[in-house]
Amino acid sequence: MKLILTADVTGLGGPGDIVEVKDGYGRNYLLPRGLAILATKGAAKQVEVIRRAQDNRRVRDLDHAKEIKATLEGLGSVTLKAKAAAGSKKLFGSVTSSDVVSAVRAAGGPTLDKRAVEIAGHIKTLGKHSVSVRLHPEVTVSLSVEVANAS
Repeated sequence: MKLILTADVTGLGGPGDIVEVKDGYGRNYLLPRGLAILATKGAAKQVEVIRRAQDNRRVRDLDHAKEIKATLEGLGSVTLKAKAAAGSKKLFGSVTSSDVVSAVRAAGGPTLDKRAVEIAGHIKTLGKHSVSVRLHPEVTVSLSVEVANAS
């Protein structure tokens, strides 16, 4: 299935790229989420419009992403409260990207998109953990998250 991407898709491409994917991936994931459109003759003309708009925004977005990176690095470690079992470091649930975004906002940082926060594995214990935030295809920030007991 040939598709035109309308947003950045990790491991596949960026907006305006024409990609060939398996039918199920395109039909069940990319198209319903608005990450791609079917590649037709009319859509191919839209690719040029998307690329021109993306090029115009790229410089401004790169500078803005660098500003946000500096702000996040200035925060240092972000503390997050979560419920844990008594006498244990094990959490009752796990820390999600939404929890990290809320903790950054509470620490005085910028409002982030939860889809930009990438957690390696699952955070299910108390202590310090490293989380990466992808602000731009060229700008990624490593953020230290301290998970503390809420009780």
